[in-house]
Amino acid sequence: MTTKKILITGANSYIGMSFEKWLAQWPDEYSVETVDMIDGSWREKSFAGYDVVFHVAGIVHKKESPDNMDLYMKINCDMAFEVAKKAKEDNVSQFIFMSTMSVYGLAGSLGAVTIIDEKTAEKPNSYYGKSKLAAEKKISSLISDKFLVAILRPPMIYGPNCKGNYLALEKIVKKNIVFPKINNQRSVLSIENFCNFLVICIENNYFGIYFPQDPEYMDTTKQISLIAKNINKKIYFLRLLNPFIYFISIFTDMPVKAFGNLVYSKEMKCISNDFMQSEG
Repeated sequence: MTTKKILITGANSYIGMSFEKWLAQWPDEYSVETVDMIDGSWREKSFAGYDVVFHVAGIVHKKESPDNMDLYMKINCDMAFEVAKKAKEDNVSQFIFMSTMSVYGLAGSLGAVTIIDEKTAEKPNSYYGKSKLAAEKKISSLISDKFLVAILRPPMIYGPNCKGNYLALEKIVKKNIVFPKINNQRSVLSIENFCNFLVICIENNYFGIYFPQDPEYMDTTKQISLIAKNINKKIYFLRLLNPFIYFISIFTDMPVKAFGNLVYSKEMKCISNDFMQSEG
């Protein structure tokens, strides 16, 4: 059995470390290394001999402002393209790029369900989303028969010690005992399901654009109940609070982020990369 060599760019990233631990289940099948992208020393490292480069490094949870727009493009786009170009030059056969659902620029809505399908246009409205979409386009220009590119656009990823919206929701649960009772639908992805998808992606040499998500949509109210149960806290849900949530959504997007409806269509699996020009 041939051992696949995988290089994860982005040492100490939640997803990178989780995937490395996941692959440890099969020590004879996968050899995994990580490389730190912060100090630029990665440019001196040879990528030769690796079968896969999984690029997860980037800026995610940084407050956006006009002053850091260039930083987002520099890290999330320019550096990602540089890594992909180096991988191709060193004869890596598969490059997996961690993109985001944010390339669509949709926050969802209270009430009606916002559904993303294959006809939904990419219209990012954040530096994060714009930089990721720009990276996708630049990296796609490198595709050839010997250099396959898989672009992943997952929704919110959650799991133990995960940063981001899920951790924020957990903190809110710890501080409150009363919540509105609003049932909604959101596409999410557990870190376990994501790691399993990555293995399938590598084993089958996937290329194109993929939309991994959990089999079932998340209901925020049910998720709050589960979090409360895990930390042994009593939570009360009141529909009387619902009008207040709808009212404050006029002034802030926080209610939509928490209780809005935003999903990938269940039919969304992969967009073929036929539109990407191959260099042969």
